Amino acid sequence: MPPAPRTARATAGDPTMPDSNPTGAAATTQGALAGLKVIDLTRVLGGPYCTMILADHGAEVIKIEPPQGDETRGWGPPFDAAGDASYFLGVNRNKRALALDLTRPEGRAVLLRLLDGADVLIENYKPGTMERWGLGYEALGARFPRLIHCRVSGFGGDGPLGGLPGYDAVLQAMVGLMSVNGDPASGSLRMGTPVVDLATGLYAAIAILMALAERSRSGRGQYCDMTLHDCGMALLHPQAANFFLNGKRPVATGNAHPNISPYSKFPTATAEIFIACGNDPTFRRLCDLLGLDGVAADPRFATNADRVRNRPELDEILNARLAEEDGIELADRLLRNGVPAGPVLAVDQAMAAPHTAHRGMVVEAEGLRFLGSPIKLSRTPAVPPRRPPRFNEQAEEILTAHGFSPEEIAELTEAGVVVSERR
Repeated sequence: MPPAPRTARATAGDPTMPDSNPTGAAATTQGALAGLKVIDLTRVLGGPYCTMILADHGAEVIKIEPPQGDETRGWGPPFDAAGDASYFLGVNRNKRALALDLTRPEGRAVLLRLLDGADVLIENYKPGTMERWGLGYEALGARFPRLIHCRVSGFGGDGPLGGLPGYDAVLQAMVGLMSVNGDPASGSLRMGTPVVDLATGLYAAIAILMALAERSRSGRGQYCDMTLHDCGMALLHPQAANFFLNGKRPVATGNAHPNISPYSKFPTATAEIFIACGNDPTFRRLCDLLGLDGVAADPRFATNADRVRNRPELDEILNARLAEEDGIELADRLLRNGVPAGPVLAVDQAMAAPHTAHRGMVVEAEGLRFLGSPIKLSRTPAVPPRRPPRFNEQAEEILTAHGFSPEEIAELTEAGVVVSERR
């Protein structure tokens, strides 16, 4: 879609302006961020995940890729019919794509024209790269004082590790997340999802929205310095809190929670289930439902602290009792009676679950399926999904909307500044 007119952005759908319809009205398909213009220079995962969140809710996101393209287009199999990997497809919907060679002055000149009227620039170049190109925050902030400039990097631009590259698994290792994942038999274990990248994307989206909210008061943009290192460390709860209080090195506890019991996975006759008793009344309810007379009153298990200290004895009792049960039926019965519990499902089973469908967490666009947006807003729900863009797919459309003539576009393409095919 073409960018919204500047006048329209200032009065309707601009998150930096007061709500123009505070009394509530019928839901719109434009999204809560309609009119927000985002120039996205990120690739791989943290940055693209952030901009997909914004795009899902109506922001105009222009994804500018380097000549070689986003690396994740090749992170497969599986690939779609056009050769893009599922990894790329999963985090780049609702965006438009343009490929520019920013190592060349002509490419940087194009970028500056695209930034005119933009609200947000997000990039994940190695710290110092944008500055060498004359596109650092100080330079851009002087030219575009309302611009929010968000940088996603491994470690930031300064400090002992400043400017060094970072990848999710490496940061999982370095911030301690791997050390508390797994169990004594497995040793330190990488989490199955790229949790540091995803968390960085989420924190970056929060930072951008905070900066936009502040801009509505000050009229000024600012710099958002987002690192995998910091965002990964922020996930160390409750391990960091435990360490700060008792001084003991946290260890991997497998499926068991270090601070709560019972809060773990248990086998049954038919399936594994997870039971999470966060307080004493819930534990007593669990014992009642399982017919474990006297267990809740046993001094070894009377309080959560008692149960944590005597976890092996309690687990032995629960394992013996649960071995008789149909896990699927039991988990449903427990949950409906106020005890948090659920079956341990495989990914395909979770995708096919009735509640997944009810919550709209699997969506489809042009024959592709995606995870839906978890952000549910009453008046401005997520926009209908559009498939991720092909490499440089909307180049002509984007450049035309920003005042480039057909002759200029042809010249830029012929010179290789606008890149038609991945190098």
